[in-house]
Amino acid sequence: MANHEYKAGDIRVLEGLDAVRKRPGMYIGTTGSKGLHHILWEIIDNSVDEVANGYGDTVTVELLDGNVARVSDNGRGIPVDKHPKLKVSGVEVVFTQLHAGAKFDSGQYAYSGGLHGVGASVTNALSEWLTVDVKRDGFLYRAEFHSPLVGGKIKSGVVKNPLTLIGKTKEKGSTVTFKPDERVFGQEKFSYPVIAQRMREVAYLNKGITIAVKDSRLPLDGGTEKSDVFCYKGGIADYVQYLNEGREVLYDKPLYVEASEGNFEVAVAIQHTSGYAENIYSYVNSIPTAEGGTHEVGFKSAVTRVFNEFARKNNILKEKQANLLGEDFREGMVAVITVKMQNVQFEGQTKGKLGNPEAKNKVENLVSEKLEALIAMRGFKSAAEKIVAKAMGAAKSREAAKRAKDIARQQNKLNGSNLIGKLSSCTGRNAQINELFIVEGDSAGGSAKQARDRSFQAILPLRGKPLNVEKAPLEKILANEEISTIISALGTGIEPAFNIDDLKYDKVIILADADQDGAHIRALLLTFFFRYMRPLITEGHVYIGMPPLYKMQRKDEVRYFYDDAALEIGKKEMGKTALLQRFKGLGEMNPEQLWDTTMDPAHRALTRVTIEDAAAADKRITVLMGDDSATRKDYIYQYADFNRVDDFAVAE
Repeated sequence: MANHEYKAGDIRVLEGLDAVRKRPGMYIGTTGSKGLHHILWEIIDNSVDEVANGYGDTVTVELLDGNVARVSDNGRGIPVDKHPKLKVSGVEVVFTQLHAGAKFDSGQYAYSGGLHGVGASVTNALSEWLTVDVKRDGFLYRAEFHSPLVGGKIKSGVVKNPLTLIGKTKEKGSTVTFKPDERVFGQEKFSYPVIAQRMREVAYLNKGITIAVKDSRLPLDGGTEKSDVFCYKGGIADYVQYLNEGREVLYDKPLYVEASEGNFEVAVAIQHTSGYAENIYSYVNSIPTAEGGTHEVGFKSAVTRVFNEFARKNNILKEKQANLLGEDFREGMVAVITVKMQNVQFEGQTKGKLGNPEAKNKVENLVSEKLEALIAMRGFKSAAEKIVAKAMGAAKSREAAKRAKDIARQQNKLNGSNLIGKLSSCTGRNAQINELFIVEGDSAGGSAKQARDRSFQAILPLRGKPLNVEKAPLEKILANEEISTIISALGTGIEPAFNIDDLKYDKVIILADADQDGAHIRALLLTFFFRYMRPLITEGHVYIGMPPLYKMQRKDEVRYFYDDAALEIGKKEMGKTALLQRFKGLGEMNPEQLWDTTMDPAHRALTRVTIEDAAAADKRITVLMGDDSATRKDYIYQYADFNRVDDFAVAE
């Protein structure tokens, strides 16, 4: 049980605030948009931990002019008494000592998401200034920090004004206001959609708490004039229904169970759709575990066991029939599993995988017991019957797909690979440096083949648009020529038998025209990778090739520009007499141009495809690639920029 007496002595210090400014990437990953938002998450996580542990009920996030963020909560307030060892206020310890907080011992917080981060001190270190207001025990206190330039060097997050008594108040809680330092983040700005999406997710994961988000910035400062309030009494059950908006569901109400054992809690929400892909989103102490882990393994085992037993008890599976596989029960499943526990051990490349071995058995046993009892109830038995019926259909499709694969293998043995005449492979056999360009059309493919360095670059031209896998069963996907060719070229297979160790290329680069058809092809390929080869994305192997949009030439000087902002600079530098060409497609480039601008590793620009929020990505793919045209239309009207004018000219 958490200790309600929260004092400075409860704050444990692991190390001082050193080197954050010098090497920010070590602490926040990047100084781009993701890193900028990371330092905001650190402050929000602290407030969410406070209210989620029962000390408050509301968190407010506000964006102010000047790229300033403010986070408030109505919790107990950061301790203001002096730390027994450091002899400064608890507020100063939290914001000046790296990894300092009350979450490293279990006394103050039963569960904490903040352990995943590096602490509020990093936010302070990477801010131009930061102010903390604490309302506690009837009084209002304030401390101010800044990062001044002293003697030619920046002093990071030092105390400008120590904690001071400001006055009296009947309220309680903490407010942190800060301005990220442009010397670190440049002109990066806070994104309201990114913040609102994250706060919606956090509210779903913490049933009953209220999170308010407001954009108070002027439009000229990036303001959207938007505000949202998120509070979900149904928690992750509401979350699953939100994720399934626009999908045809098999039963109206998600299956929801929760259970606990000592300091271990698990909650699961499940709802099946008429689709084919499985989507499981797991969290530990509100931290997304995109790479899964032991809790997901336990959950999958529980589902397989419970529904097989249900099918046996209800005589749906006959005595001589084999049990259905887990993947059969997970076809079309959208599930959210959240675990709260202490002493979390994260693994994986991005620390997004739970490694605690005890979590598997606890989740499997707790979920099995509760789920079995739930589907025995009259109101949920019909849902279980529909799940089993869908699983039996999935098993038939799986067997049909297996037969199709076996036939394809036999055909390949007889007449060679189905890649003959399609893939122009590279001569090198080192998968760690090889690259595969998936190119739109034969014309661009021909140029790419001539332009490439054949020692490590392979070219796979697409002769038509790939299938939209969001709407297709597995056997139809495997029958699609473009999709099957990609599967053969990569060598990994697809889920559930996907194996990243068999990948033949370190980089898989989508190279399509900068027009509507090119964007559609990119969307179709990314949908396929997301649904059936997701580790290809999560482990950083998928890229978007960035061919230039413009070419400017003045006498013998030739320059290429990849976006409108760069073009405007180029116009000023090269003058009005320079010729301007807009590339409408890759086929317009000769091999030399394509190599120089798009394929040469020394000069090209690539965009790596990443997944910051798998659930948000799933939601967007469902909206844009699914059958619900009304939802897609609403999304387009909300986010598309219909006022953008492409004012390029052939010459100027």
